[in-house]
This record gives sequence, structure tokens and C-alpha cells, in this order.
Amino acid sequence: MYSIEFDTDIIKGVELMDINLLNPHEKIIKKKKTKLTKFIKSFDEYYIISSILCCHKSHVIIDGHHRYFALKELGFKNVPVTKVDYYSDLISTGVDGNGIPKDQIIEKGVSNDLFEPKSTQHLIYCSRSKSWHPIILLSTMFKIDTKN
Repeated sequence: MYSIEFDTDIIKGVELMDINLLNPHEKIIKKKKTKLTKFIKSFDEYYIISSILCCHKSHVIIDGHHRYFALKELGFKNVPVTKVDYYSDLISTGVDGNGIPKDQIIEKGVSNDLFEPKSTQHLIYCSRSKSWHPIILLSTMFKIDTKN
């Protein structure tokens, strides 16, 4: 079980956001998205989902591409989002900073020229353990209505 301590100034907002304002930077694995779509649709009234993480300035998706595409396919107009300060030094694009540079990731997102699925990795620094952890740990759980 993960529990991390991080600089809370990284979080710039948690909200329901117009899905059309988000910019993916990676393609998805269609089979994984299809399974997630069917799974969400199988709930009669609601489903609890992790928020999509995005850069608070560009709205480029940092984590949650499959959630984004599944919710889009299901017709959701507004989706749960956690906006982060993507350029913080406490967010890394790979172990030891060996990932794709953040500027290139943002460029892909705003240009809609997407990386292949699972091309990028994002990590958040935990001040307690002095180590890097998956950035999804910054996501907030949301209850979404599935009665559409």
C-alpha cells in the first residue's frame, strides 16, 4: 500500500473539467480501453474512478489516458481532473530523470501528434521515503454517474 508525502503546492486544482479541453500525449491500447469502457458501463448507477492528472497550464494529460478515452467514448462531457504543476522538479518523467523531456511531452499533447502507448512514465517525489513513486498517487477518487 502506498502512502506518500509531497509538496501540496504541486496540486493546482481538483475539479470536473470539460473533456474537450484535455490534450492526450499518448495513444492507447485499444483492448485495455474497451475493457475499461465495458467495466464502467456495467455499473448501474455510479462508479468510483481515479481522476485524470493533467498539466494545469496546457491541460496535457499526464496520467489517465485510458480513463480519458473510455469516458469520452461513453459520452461524458465533464471528467474528474487533478491539475498539477507539471514543471515542478518533484515530478519526473523517468527514473533518474532519464525519461522523455517534459517540453516534448507537452508539444505532443498540444499538437495532437501522439506518442505510442505507454511511452512515458511519470513519477512524484516522496519527501518521507526520499524516493520516486507512480504519479497516479496524486489522483483523487471521484464518484461518476453511469446512468447515461
